[in-house]
Amino acid sequence: MLPDHDIVLRLLIAAVLGAVVGLERERLEWVAGLRTHMLVCLGSALVMIVSNYGFNDLISTNRVVLDPSRVAAQVVSGIGFLGAGTILFLRQQVIRGLTTAASLWTVAAVGLAVGGGLYLAASCATALIVVILALVKPLENRLFRRQGSRHVTVLVHRGQVSLQQVEDEIEASGLPVKQITLKRGDSPQEDYVEFALSRSASKASVLAVVAKLQAMDGVLGVTV
Repeated sequence: MLPDHDIVLRLLIAAVLGAVVGLERERLEWVAGLRTHMLVCLGSALVMIVSNYGFNDLISTNRVVLDPSRVAAQVVSGIGFLGAGTILFLRQQVIRGLTTAASLWTVAAVGLAVGGGLYLAASCATALIVVILALVKPLENRLFRRQGSRHVTVLVHRGQVSLQQVEDEIEASGLPVKQITLKRGDSPQEDYVEFALSRSASKASVLAVVAKLQAMDGVLGVTV
């Protein structure tokens, strides 16, 4: 059986490593933040400890054979339901939360490593997780910034302004339009018109066309 002080040490290390990753997610104000990552890592470590050492009394008999890796496999697959809860489908082709879901899944693996006594592997994995979450994102944004879009949503009164008028106003400004989406508003007389603009469009030009749209009769609101 594992000594008591070693059990406490493993649980503490798991909580600390989970907190390191959770702090980065908390900084960005994600739903799965500090406490969630701590609990996932701690729980995974506890499950691994129980899997490895919780059935020693049964193993003492020659007729019982246990495979601790089965519990670890269940944790890795079962943590998916928690990660799925952090994924948000904001609009068509726009999904947020995949990175946080992946961090929860990886933190569960860190907890399993700590529970199994693999302190070096768990610590190195935690350091790499933080580097990927905090340092790789600015590089990713710099390399792929032109593949994104700026979204302008215009709330219009159906009887006072047409979609063509709003589209003409945006095209007159020279902004590159990638996609136009029309949605029903909360009121029978209201419509939402969403324009996906190329990321190359400058912020100043977007704000300028927003000011022109707000001045149009029949435009109830503009959101960028």
